[in-house]
Amino acid sequence: MRSLIKARAWSKPLSPARAVKSMNLAPASTSDYRRLAEKRLPRNLFDYIDGGAYSETTLKANVDDFEKIVMKQRVMRDVSSINTKVEQFGDTFALPLALAPIGLAGMMARRAEVQAVRAAEKAGIPFCLSTVSICSLEEVAAAATKPFWFQLYMMRDRGYVKDLLGRAKAAGCKTLVFTVDLAVVGARYRDVRNGMAGGLSRVGKFRAALEYPKHPGWLLDVAVKGKPHTFGNLSALVPSAKSLSDFKAWIDAQFDPSCTWKDIEWLRSIWDGNLIIKGILNTEDAKAAVAAGADGIVVSNHGGRQLDGVSSTIKMTPRIRDAVGDKTTIIMDGGVRSGQDIVKALANGAHSVMIGRPWVWALAARGEAGLDALLRTFKAEMDVSMALTGAPTLADISDD
Repeated sequence: MRSLIKARAWSKPLSPARAVKSMNLAPASTSDYRRLAEKRLPRNLFDYIDGGAYSETTLKANVDDFEKIVMKQRVMRDVSSINTKVEQFGDTFALPLALAPIGLAGMMARRAEVQAVRAAEKAGIPFCLSTVSICSLEEVAAAATKPFWFQLYMMRDRGYVKDLLGRAKAAGCKTLVFTVDLAVVGARYRDVRNGMAGGLSRVGKFRAALEYPKHPGWLLDVAVKGKPHTFGNLSALVPSAKSLSDFKAWIDAQFDPSCTWKDIEWLRSIWDGNLIIKGILNTEDAKAAVAAGADGIVVSNHGGRQLDGVSSTIKMTPRIRDAVGDKTTIIMDGGVRSGQDIVKALANGAHSVMIGRPWVWALAARGEAGLDALLRTFKAEMDVSMALTGAPTLADISDD
C-alpha cells in the first residue's frame, strides 16, 4: 500500500514552484524557461510579457491548436542528413525561425535586445528590433556583425517615421517589418490589475513598488545595471517614458489609426529594402498585402494581445497560403513553443515562423546563455521531428 501511495504521489504533475526547484541542472523546454522567468521577474513585468487581451482565449488557442495537429510518423527513409536551412529575403538562415519584435524587452533582461541579436547571430537566424525597444538601433547595430530586421509602427508624425527609417538604413537594416494590427491598443486585464496600464491609487502604487524587492536578482541586474530604461528609438519624442502607462499615453497620441493600404505606397517611396507586413489574419488582408507589394507577410494576431476571440494563427495559416499561393513569403507568428511546432507550421503552409515570448523568457531566466540553449533546443527538436516524419529537408515537409 505504501508503494502504491508513493507511486501515485510521484505521478502527480509538479506545481510551478516544485518544477522550478527540480531544474537544478538545466531547463529543457520553453515552458521551463517560462517558469524560471516567472520566478525572476516582478509580477507586473512577467504578466506584461505573458498575458493577452481580455479573457486570453486567443492567447490560449494559439498554443492549443498546435497541440491538436497530429504528425505522421514515417520509417525506412534516408534521414541520415537533416537540412533546416532556408533562403529568404536574399539571405540564407540556419533555421526557418526569427526572433519577433518585442516592446520593452530590455526591462526583462539587462539590455535584452543586444543579448538577443548576439544569440540570433550565433544561431544563424534573424533578429527583429521593435520600434519601442529599450536599446536603440545604434546600440544594437554596435553589437551586431550582420544586418538585423527593424519593426515599424506608423506614427502621425511622418517626418519622424522617415528619420527613423533613415536611422534603420544607417544601422544596416535591409528588412522592414511593418506592424498593422495596432491601430488601437487591446485591453489586457493583467496589465490593468497590476498597474502596468496606469491608474493606480497612491496605495496601489506603494503596494506595486513592494513587488520589486522580492526579486533581488532582477533588481540588481536589470533595474540598476540595465539603465537607461527609455525607449531608445524614440528618445526624442518620449524622453521620460519608463513604464507601460507612459508607452500607452504616447501611443494614443502618436500611433496613426487612420493608416490604410494607400500608406504602403508612401512607405515604399522611402524604403527600398525588403518589406514584410505583420498582423495579417484573414485571406482578404493577405491578398491586399500582396497587391500592395509586400515581400512577405506575418500571419499574426499579436500573440493574442490585441483582439481576443479571433482565430489562432496556425489555424489561419493554411487558408492564407491557399489564398496567396507563392506570391509572397508567409511567416507564421503566435503559439510556437518548440522546434516541432516549427515543423507543424511549415506543414500547414508557412515558409518560416517567429517566436516572441519564448526568447524573452529565456533571456529573463538565464540571460544570453539561456537563449543560446533554447535556440539549440529548437534546432534539435526540428531535427528529430523531421527525421521521424521522413522529411530530411524543408521542401519535404508538407500537409501530407
